[in-house]
Amino acid sequence: MLKVRRALISVSDKSGVVEFAKGLREFQVEIISTGGTYKVLGEQGIPVTPLSEITEFPEILDGRVKSLHPKIHGALLAVQSNPSHVEHLERHQIEPIDLVAVNLYPFEQTVAKNGVALEEALEQIDVGGSTMLRSAAKNFRYKAVVTSPAQYQLVLDELKRNRGCIPLEVCFALAKEVFQQTSYYDSVISEFLNRQNGETSTLPATFTLSARRSEFLRYGENPHQRAALYGDFNRHFHQLHGKQLSYNNILDISAAAYLCAEFDQPTAVIVKHTNPCGVGSDSVLVRAYRKAHATDSTSAFGAIVAVNRPLDMETAEAINEIFTEVVLAPDFPEESLQLLKKKRDRRLIVQRVDLRSFQSYEVKKVAGGFLAQEPDSVRITPDKLKVVSKRKPTAEEVGAMLFGWRVAKHVKSNAVVYTLSDRTVGIGAGQMSRVDSSKLAARKAQEAGLPLEGTAVASDGFFPFADGLLEAVKAGATAVIQPGGSIRDEEVIRAADDHHISMVLTGVRPFKH
Repeated sequence: MLKVRRALISVSDKSGVVEFAKGLREFQVEIISTGGTYKVLGEQGIPVTPLSEITEFPEILDGRVKSLHPKIHGALLAVQSNPSHVEHLERHQIEPIDLVAVNLYPFEQTVAKNGVALEEALEQIDVGGSTMLRSAAKNFRYKAVVTSPAQYQLVLDELKRNRGCIPLEVCFALAKEVFQQTSYYDSVISEFLNRQNGETSTLPATFTLSARRSEFLRYGENPHQRAALYGDFNRHFHQLHGKQLSYNNILDISAAAYLCAEFDQPTAVIVKHTNPCGVGSDSVLVRAYRKAHATDSTSAFGAIVAVNRPLDMETAEAINEIFTEVVLAPDFPEESLQLLKKKRDRRLIVQRVDLRSFQSYEVKKVAGGFLAQEPDSVRITPDKLKVVSKRKPTAEEVGAMLFGWRVAKHVKSNAVVYTLSDRTVGIGAGQMSRVDSSKLAARKAQEAGLPLEGTAVASDGFFPFADGLLEAVKAGATAVIQPGGSIRDEEVIRAADDHHISMVLTGVRPFKH
């Protein structure tokens, strides 16, 4: 058990600190403090010793240096069962500090503001506070470390339960929190500094992946797997109605939102298991949704629907005709909201951010580590297309090819997508063979009763042989967009010319694994 006799309190967030200090004083704990915290406690009549009285040295450099002193860190780091350490404390007249309550300068909140200057951010990097936390946490067998107002009551309860003492297991748990907090704090600083001077594309030599847990989920990908959500997802997407989002819901919402961000015109996206099963664009949102739904009405049942415009009543009524797990929109006017809320379990989500301007690394776990890459933010425009066939594409075919390319980029590879200039017609996803993807896309279109004559086909990878192209020709496609780069490109181009097909190359491969 740790007997608490002296406590050092220095907090940026003052909420609850007065009540915490009063609670400590009930156990005759001597309180040491700094700057603003010292002033707040003193104004409330709480006996408090200024830290400068302990160090016999004033705060200097506008408060940048105040706690970085041997009399503080000696009081925190001394192993009190070690005779040599005890002798050092006595020789240098250092009295141990048993409890440290510190929360750090609000660096994360500062850099979250738009247009924050580098100098302002640097002033919010807490050096002394994080050093005290780490010193005390390293020595947890003899110290208790409090990092958040949420822990104040826990500590006071332990003191009451144990007559002014705190059990070792509680000190250990509090110490673990310290290193989680400081690790996260440092990672936010590192990420911010890496964004300076336009360095967002730099993959750092040391990649830190750190995020706060925002909530436990009911379960993971499957019911026997535990799971939690970390990071800022709930700041980007706000739930208005329905059951708690599941692990799979969150994956699908993210996939749908990123696909929707590819389109400027009013667009509806329907996603199942992270793959689009229909995409439609139109000047009228309900027509866009009808086009998306027509691509694969069977798979649309129980899917995720995302739109990139406020969800008007007519579109809400169309969506309400079948069961959907989640509806995602930038806004839900009240009339549409009330209609869709009639289904108790349907999740209604407001998208708060424009993902077109949101850049972050993509990270995937692998055995022994993880992979990180820049986001695939390349947009293919008509001027970037290389026409390699004898027949030049029509303006309508160019529009259809580019529409299909935007969709194929978000379909699991191998991906083959048949489109018109405003809708998907057939989507073949995740097949081991590109020929199979082409056949699957054509079959799904036929099952939906959608004609493939005059469609464009988008392939996320080159055609290694002409057979994949011939499947598209057989289905009725008249234009093909693909990356190119195969050693058999000439053979594939000849096949396109033989069948009077227009073919363009992008020079970019948008695989999605």
